Order: sequence, then structure tokens, then C-alpha cells
Amino acid sequence: MKNFKNAKSNLRLFLTGFGMGAADLIPGVSGGTIAFLSGIYEELLYSIKLITGEALGLVLKGKIIKAFKIIPFKFLIPLALGIFSAIFVLANLFSYLLSNQAVYVWSFFFGLVLVSVFVILKRIVKWDLSDKISFAISTVFAYFLVGLVPGETPAALVYFFLSGMVAITAMILPGISGSFILLLLGKYQQVLNAVTQRDFLTLGVFILGALVGLGLFARVLSWLFKNHHDISVVVLAGFMLGSIRKLWPWQEIVATRLNSHNEMVPVVVKNVLPQNFDFSFVAAVILAVIAGYIIFYLDKIQVVKEKVKDVESDKFEKHHKKALKNQ
Repeated sequence: MKNFKNAKSNLRLFLTGFGMGAADLIPGVSGGTIAFLSGIYEELLYSIKLITGEALGLVLKGKIIKAFKIIPFKFLIPLALGIFSAIFVLANLFSYLLSNQAVYVWSFFFGLVLVSVFVILKRIVKWDLSDKISFAISTVFAYFLVGLVPGETPAALVYFFLSGMVAITAMILPGISGSFILLLLGKYQQVLNAVTQRDFLTLGVFILGALVGLGLFARVLSWLFKNHHDISVVVLAGFMLGSIRKLWPWQEIVATRLNSHNEMVPVVVKNVLPQNFDFSFVAAVILAVIAGYIIFYLDKIQVVKEKVKDVESDKFEKHHKKALKNQ
């Protein structure tokens, strides 16, 4: 029975990681959204803090075995396997779909993110004025951020390191897409090429930068969740709501330019209404609805798990008090 539970937990973490990796491949979608909805977000932040803080300190002191003992491998390994599996398995597929079936891709993720906002906001029982103002500001900020014009940076390794530092902060933030930040920095296609071409030097430097940024930013987020939980949640939800500007399925290319590979890429796009209400439109709407239903279903599962956890916690507390009383 114990082995079955462990296998089920590992599979759930792998699938969560796979969802996070898939989301991070799409400019405009955040893997942090998947982590947040699946209920592992704060545990993920704690694990990152532990690895980049106490565990790293023990390694530097030469206490490697002790460092390995405190790292939550049972949580991190299946999650990391899922993330990297999605990146390597889906990179070529997503590149093709974004080039040939963009409306369907954007429709699915539009529905996913839009419904996610409402699911997350249910966590706030009581809104005060500061929550409302923070939600409005973060929504407007994200809306204008995703409308910025992408740039182009040199393909030198130092820029991949810095891009990794900046992008990872977005990748773990629900609503702010790490892929889109890479797009703004002119690094999205370069990193995607490094994945598909198995350029491990470039990927290694990028990952190193990401680890440095991750260690720093996880501490900031953990402090915010611990000391300002509700306002942190509404700000993250605002980021998500504002970011759906980037995910609107029907877009028109306004301006293009040649990138460093002499390929014509869109620079400025604007959202438009669908021109034809045909099968393509119906299919796009259906995909958005399916994505929304998936989020509602995941939230329902999470709510049930939290209730079971609360019941078990209450039982343990009552049992503990009874045992103390009998003593």
C-alpha cells in the first residue's frame, strides 16, 4: 500500500513537472501557474531555498553527505524529470504548432490562464482596499509588459547567463512567462535552438544563470508568502490576468524584422477579432473550454486533498492532546 502511494505521488509530481515544462515553452504562459494550481508552489520555494542555502553551505564546508540528506529528493527528482522531459520532448512540437497552428495553441492556453485567475482568487476570503489596488496595478503592469517590443541581444555566453537569471524569476511567478521574458531579451529562439541542437555548453551556462536567479528570488517570494500571503496571491493573479493579452488567439502581425539567423520574425502584433466564425473558430473555443475545465478539475482535486489533510491534522491534534491528558 505504501509503495502504491509513493508511486502515485511520484507520478503526480512528474505530471506536474511535465505541465510546468510544457507551459514554460510557450511565450505568455508560466510554469509557476501550474505549480501554484497543483498545490506544490510553496513547497517548491522551500526546496529551492534549502538547496541554495543550507545544503550549499554544507557542501562548501565539505559536508557533502549531510547536505544530500537534507535535500528533498523525493519531491524534486520526479518534478525535475517531468520538467526536462517536457522541454526535450515538446520543444520541436511546440515550435511547429506555433508556426502552423498558433490559433489553437493560444486558445488552449488562453482558457487555461483565464480560468486559473478565478480559481486562484477564490483563495482570498476577504478583500481589503490594498488587495484591490494591488490587483489592479499588477494587472495593468502585466498587460503593458507583454505588449513590449522584443529586442535582440548578442549570442555571447554571458548574455545567456544573465538571461537565465532574469527569465527564471518569471518562470516561477504565476502569470509572468519566462519564455516571454526570453522573447523580450531576444533569447527565446536562441535557447530553443540550443535545446533542439543539443548545445549543452550554452544550455549549461543558461541553467547556471537560472540557478543563481532562482536561489535569490525564491527567498524573496518565500518571505512575501510568509508575511503578506493574501496580497502576494492577488498580485500573482493580477499578473496572470494582465498576461492574457499575449495569449489572445487572433493576432495580426504589424511589423517584422530579420533576426540573427536571417529569419523574418514578428516584432509587433495586435489583437483582432476573428474574421470568420467557422470550424476553426469553434475548435478554438472548444480548446479554451477544455483547458478551463482541466483547471477546474485540478482545483477540485486540490480542494479535496486540502480538506482530507485538515481532517487528518485535526485527528492527530486531538489524539496528541488525549495522549498528553492520559499521561
